[in-house]
Amino acid sequence: MSVILLGTNNRKKGVELLELLSPYKIAVHTLSDFKSKVDVIEDGKSFMENARKKAIEHARFFKMLTIGEDSGLSVDALNGEPGIYSARFASILSSNSNASDELNNELLLTKLSGVTLESRTAFYTCAAAVADADGKIIGEAEEYCQGRILFELSGESGFGYDPLFEIVEYHKTFGVLNASIKKAISHRARAMRKLIPIIVNAALEQ
Repeated sequence: MSVILLGTNNRKKGVELLELLSPYKIAVHTLSDFKSKVDVIEDGKSFMENARKKAIEHARFFKMLTIGEDSGLSVDALNGEPGIYSARFASILSSNSNASDELNNELLLTKLSGVTLESRTAFYTCAAAVADADGKIIGEAEEYCQGRILFELSGESGFGYDPLFEIVEYHKTFGVLNASIKKAISHRARAMRKLIPIIVNAALEQ
């Protein structure tokens, strides 16, 4: 079985990718599967810059086919915040030294206080880049998912801002929607599906 590394410590993201690649008999590892790691500084000015950097540095360190991925939430009423700082929103824009899903969601709701539901439009972005074992970028994709931010958490599935992010057509958040629907419409699934032909071809050459 071929193997690809997803350059993240988030095992849930790894499970999502595994579900997409399992028909092609490609196993997925995340950084959580390794003791030794390289600290990649996410100082890019865009999701794609960060994704490329993760792909290149992790591929060179582990000497294996690697996907670098960066994703986040952009809220129109907040001029695109939290954007590329989504994962560390609470630590950057508040007095909290550590960011967590709970703290990030609390801060987002605070900053949207007084904003009507119609004006709470938002979208998720996922940028993904594939690097071969030498660290050469061989493919990339960027996709989006439109929605809006509710006034309170709904559901316990997913991670990050998922319990606040409502898909208007379904009247449900990513924290409630079942996995099959999320896999079909999410920003990450859309980006990864674009990369599947590149990943499969590269995996066969390993």
